[in-house]
Amino acid sequence: MLKDSEPKQDRTDDSDISFVRLVGLLLDHKWFILIFTLLFAVGGVIYALLAKPVYRADSLIQVESKKGAANPLEDVRTMLGEEPKSDAELGILKSRMVLGQAVDQERLDIQIIPNYLPIIGEFLVRNGYERPAFLADADSDFLRQSMWANEQISIGTFQVSQELLGKLLTIEVLDNNNYRIAREDVFSETGKVGEDETFYDGRIKLRIIEIQAKPGVVFNLVKTSQLAAINNLRKRFSVSEQGKESGLLNLMLNDTDPQRAQRTLNAIDQIYLNQNIQRQAAEAEKSLEFLEEQQPVIREKLSQAENELNKYRTDRDSVDLSLETQAILERLVSLESQLNELEFSEAEISRKFTKTHPTYSALLDKKQQLMRERDILNNQVKNLPETQQQVLRLSRDVEVNQQVYTQLLNKIQEMSIARASTVGNVRILDEAVVQPNPIKPRKMLLVVLAIMLGGLLSVAIVVLRSFFNRGVESPEHIESIGLPVYATVPLSEEQNKLVRYIKYKNERKGTNVAFGVLAETTPADISIEALRSLRTSLHFAMLEATDNRLVITGPSPGIGKSFISVNLSAVCAQVDRKVLLIDADMRKGHVHHAFGDRSDGGLSDLLSGRNSLEEVIRETSIEGLSYISRGMAPPNPSELLMTEAFTNLLKRVSAMFDLVIIDTPPVLAVTDPAIVANQCGTTLLVARFQLNSSKELKIASRRLETSGVVVKGCILNAMERKAATDYGYGYYNYSYKPS
Repeated sequence: MLKDSEPKQDRTDDSDISFVRLVGLLLDHKWFILIFTLLFAVGGVIYALLAKPVYRADSLIQVESKKGAANPLEDVRTMLGEEPKSDAELGILKSRMVLGQAVDQERLDIQIIPNYLPIIGEFLVRNGYERPAFLADADSDFLRQSMWANEQISIGTFQVSQELLGKLLTIEVLDNNNYRIAREDVFSETGKVGEDETFYDGRIKLRIIEIQAKPGVVFNLVKTSQLAAINNLRKRFSVSEQGKESGLLNLMLNDTDPQRAQRTLNAIDQIYLNQNIQRQAAEAEKSLEFLEEQQPVIREKLSQAENELNKYRTDRDSVDLSLETQAILERLVSLESQLNELEFSEAEISRKFTKTHPTYSALLDKKQQLMRERDILNNQVKNLPETQQQVLRLSRDVEVNQQVYTQLLNKIQEMSIARASTVGNVRILDEAVVQPNPIKPRKMLLVVLAIMLGGLLSVAIVVLRSFFNRGVESPEHIESIGLPVYATVPLSEEQNKLVRYIKYKNERKGTNVAFGVLAETTPADISIEALRSLRTSLHFAMLEATDNRLVITGPSPGIGKSFISVNLSAVCAQVDRKVLLIDADMRKGHVHHAFGDRSDGGLSDLLSGRNSLEEVIRETSIEGLSYISRGMAPPNPSELLMTEAFTNLLKRVSAMFDLVIIDTPPVLAVTDPAIVANQCGTTLLVARFQLNSSKELKIASRRLETSGVVVKGCILNAMERKAATDYGYGYYNYSYKPS
């Protein structure tokens, strides 16, 4: 008799998935991974075809450095390198001032939303599919209201009250000249094409210019606020500079309508250009205004200086200047002229900068330097004779005012010309064009990503299922909890051919039932060979047993207990032994199907006294094998098994047969197996490959032991040759057929 083996240390942690095992798992599920990935690829292709394409329009603008000729008062800033930065121009381009005008000009706050067929409707329209003839007069509202290619509506005026901004309004075409409008799908008022109409007490003003659509087609209109339209435009609009401080700006706009993208970007370019010209003209206007204000003041000073000089010369009989004094005078006049010019520039700069700004600070430094030079010359003048000093001062005043006045007149003339010919410092180098291919969706990339995502997800599913699947995969797993493994029975493809799916009226789920005995139909099957090996092991295991009864049970349903019971009975009967198979699962037993018989007239009928033992024992086509079916399903199977009648039955059949095999329900579901096994000498548990966990087996074994039943060992059923288990534990099963 075989003795229970000592618990072994489990060599493989259930939660660990080694790299080698992972490779095996992927090989085992290669078809699942392939099909799952293929489905994602097909989905990616469908999405790439159906997704609405997004086009990109682009243009190129040059922002040039401002030239001094455009504004004479800009000379100092140009000299000091204070040019406008490109960041400021980028900000202007994305400002509400520019984008708001584009929204108004292109009427981007009005959205016309066609009513397409679901999923494929937009694709059909985009590819030019017109309404089929058989749908022209369709009775279905669903088909009649949908839009097809070459069906459109043109909106002239569309104004709504504040509370209707962003709300959906529905237009239904009555014919090419009439329509009706609806709010919240309630059609109430009608209008005519080409006329200004008001609806809902004046809260909606609408003028439809043209309708080209079949009667019944529905269009949805939405009027958004200008701010919402600007924000939407800003999301789709981008500006970047080519290189650092190059002054070349790339403008790009994305839109599902390529023509609208081109029109809108051209509008933005033109609006930006116009505002730049207006900004330059405004600066010239302010400078001209300042110069014109100074003109009468300078002219008055010049007249006064000339009068004083003439009067002094008259009083002194026309005093002339010496050559030395004349040189000093020319230098003083030059300095005064430069100081005056700086005064004009300071007046302009003071409106834009504080005195701490580098531009203003540099101007003040230059002014101080010129004033120091002037002071030095003034000290030289003091050494001249009194008459020469006075004539020099008066002549200086005349010369300086004369130069300032002349310069002022020149600048006024220049600014007048500059104002009239202002062109700004912005040029549109490339007008907006739409690239021929859409930027979204990138079809090939989408398909590749879909394939990658499908592959990754399928692999993740396989790995996660394996991680959470605690089912035993090898005899070592079972032996690690102290249960000897008497046999590993491979999964039989021939057995699957005998299985049918049946469902009774009162059952929510059906059951797979074998109609036939594999040991009889295919005696050379590899699983039958494994059961013959089990027959040999049982022979020695039952030598010291108290009786010749063998209980086959398991932790859960659907693990192949009946398959083991029926075919083990058959192979035992084939060695000239009288074998009786009892179906003790009086709830759902289906042993009788294997022999092509009925269930009534079986164990439950015997225990309830309706039939005798001789009446319930049935012979089979296999010599030496008899069986007792489960009988009519009783309301109290556990109570019947605890009666004296069941004990007497076991005693009688043990004397009549060499071996009695009893097929019982699952241990973890009902108490029947413990009741039956308590009166039998040998009990074996059946575990299904990758289905029953070692924890389930341990609990089932403990539950039987609590009832006084000693579990001899376990049978690992439906063992499959898989790459994962081959790599992890090995799979030792060989065929041995005559040549």
